[in-house]
Amino acid sequence: MGRFRVFLLLAASAAPAAAGEVTVHVAPVDDMKAVVASVEPAHQLVARARIGGTVTTLKIKEGDTVAAGAEVAAIADQKLFLQMQALDQRIRSQQAQRDKAQADFDRAQELLRRGVTTKVMHDQAKTGLDVADRNLAALRSDRSVIEQQAAEGSVKAPGPGRILTIPVSIGRVVMPGETIATLAEDNYILRLQLPERHARFMRAGDRVEIGARGLHEDAGGARKEGRVRIVYPEIQGGRVIADVDVKGLDNYFVGERARVYVMTGKRDAILAPKAAVYRRAGVDFVKLADGAEVAVQAGDVHGDAVEILSGLHDGDVVRTP
Repeated sequence: MGRFRVFLLLAASAAPAAAGEVTVHVAPVDDMKAVVASVEPAHQLVARARIGGTVTTLKIKEGDTVAAGAEVAAIADQKLFLQMQALDQRIRSQQAQRDKAQADFDRAQELLRRGVTTKVMHDQAKTGLDVADRNLAALRSDRSVIEQQAAEGSVKAPGPGRILTIPVSIGRVVMPGETIATLAEDNYILRLQLPERHARFMRAGDRVEIGARGLHEDAGGARKEGRVRIVYPEIQGGRVIADVDVKGLDNYFVGERARVYVMTGKRDAILAPKAAVYRRAGVDFVKLADGAEVAVQAGDVHGDAVEILSGLHDGDVVRTP
């Protein structure tokens, strides 16, 4: 009898565990809508010409990554060099006049010390020297201005980023303020354009989901998560514009489109455990508590539950392994 009891215990421990039963109910879920967003730089920078002249050097090409302050192009204006040469001649002439005024002042000072000249003559010589010094300083300041204008022919990158476009070429004449290159900052964002009716649902900090790269639903891959950075307080053409921060956009092209799922409110849905849904012959099934199999249409996945679009009703009891 004791051996028979041991055999029954071993047989019971080897038997498979009984299936669990879960009652499905209608529950509120986030209503996620799929929209198309475009990859944009957080800020688009523009390197502009500060002087007019001819483009003599281009040190960049489309797609290059540059650091802040790096030289991207050089512009030369021949008139600046001619003006500098003319100022150099005037400076040398004024230097000679200043030297003469210094000699006159030294002579007047020595004569005044000997008592053979008047104080008025001494003051006139001193005034002449002061005027010559001021004129020489003014000419040197004018030359410094020309030097600064020539130095501004070096076009610098206003910040770090990637070169998008270069609308000029070597040998082209440009005017002050003309665009030499446009740059995209390294920080990329997703820019959404939502219908106006969704404006009241969007808030800064809301969670969004980004689909796999590519616009096809069956592109595969897990969804990324992002956060709404800003919702612009202006509606343009019936569209609400919002920016989304998301990691992993460094290798995307600027302007590339991506599928984004945004929350536009709540809706009621029947949720069943994912473990209760199984597929056979391309059709999803669940097994009820009475053993009957029911074909269902599965929808979005919410954690460990899956949305059932059809086939189940509120209060149905399903089996899970």
